[in-house]
Amino acid sequence: MLVAGVCVLGSCAPEQSCQKENQENAVIETIMSRRSVRRYQPQAVGRDTMEVILDCGINAPNGMNRQSWEIRVVDNPSFIDGLTELYKARNPQATEDPNFRNMFRNAPTVVFIANDKAYGMSQIDCGLLGENMILAAWSMGIGSCCLGGPVGFLKTAPEAAAYLEQLDFSEGYELLYCIGFGYPDEAPAAKPRIREKVRFLD
Repeated sequence: MLVAGVCVLGSCAPEQSCQKENQENAVIETIMSRRSVRRYQPQAVGRDTMEVILDCGINAPNGMNRQSWEIRVVDNPSFIDGLTELYKARNPQATEDPNFRNMFRNAPTVVFIANDKAYGMSQIDCGLLGENMILAAWSMGIGSCCLGGPVGFLKTAPEAAAYLEQLDFSEGYELLYCIGFGYPDEAPAAKPRIREKVRFLD
């Protein structure tokens, strides 16, 4: 489970292998195995399950406990499909992909996250919120994909204004990004990470 203790290098006894500890640690296993998913089974994530994911999100660290985010969860096909039809009209090339079902990488459940424009660290808070949610989801067999493209469409396409208004964010909050959630219908391989971008300073 996600609250499992993290192996601290200094705490491993000489006869123990920290590598073995990491392999048995649920948190590390979740982080290292999680992949962005872009093909999903059609059913939406149950709301009881989403409540757990959202609770993990709002328990993320945040500056001065301001909790400078607002969240809207959409699993209503009429919203997702209606907005997608507008998107397709403007971007007909999207439908060239035979797997295309909706503009949220085909996810049946979408979480929209807005930041407090008056608080300079709010975008960081919202990022931490989202990471908690995607890791919690993966630990329960639910895939996800963080998305910026739909946000750009919602904020700039006049025909999408009614959908943005339906999200009903408070004054002073602005849609920042969204996350698609669903049960995976693919198993993407890991992409390489550039370890050279990480350095210890002596």
